[in-house]
This record gives sequence, C-alpha cells and structure tokens, in this order.
Amino acid sequence: MAKDFRAITEALFSRVGVEDLAAEAGCSAQTVKQARLEPGKLGRRSPPPGWEVAAKKLAERQAVHFRRLAEKLA
Repeated sequence: MAKDFRAITEALFSRVGVEDLAAEAGCSAQTVKQARLEPGKLGRRSPPPGWEVAAKKLAERQAVHFRRLAEKLA
C-alpha cells in the first residue's frame, strides 16, 4: 500500500498548543500563557487547577496518535 507523504507529514508535525491545554483544563488560553511566564514577571499567574490531569490526557492522546502513525509506517 502506498503511503501519502503529505498526510503522513501532516500527522507527524501535529502539535499540542496552549489552546488545547486551556480547553482540557477548562480555562482560557490567556490563563495558561500567564502561568507559563517566568517567576517574578508582571502578570504571572498560578497554573490552572487540574492542569496536571489535563496535561496527562493530552500527552496520552498524543502518544496514541504517534503510535498509530508509526504503525502506518511499518
């Protein structure tokens, strides 16, 4: 079976962004951005509650995504 270079590379280059974490954590993207600021910076906030669970879910989804992609390339 022929593999579609464009489709494979699109899947390979997929990313998780600020908006994804914000949606999963139930907060705004701005809250995530501000929580990522260096300590002591003006506007820095604490990470949103539940960010660890949200990040874990996103990481697990990405792992499944890349595992499936690797299987397609096998």
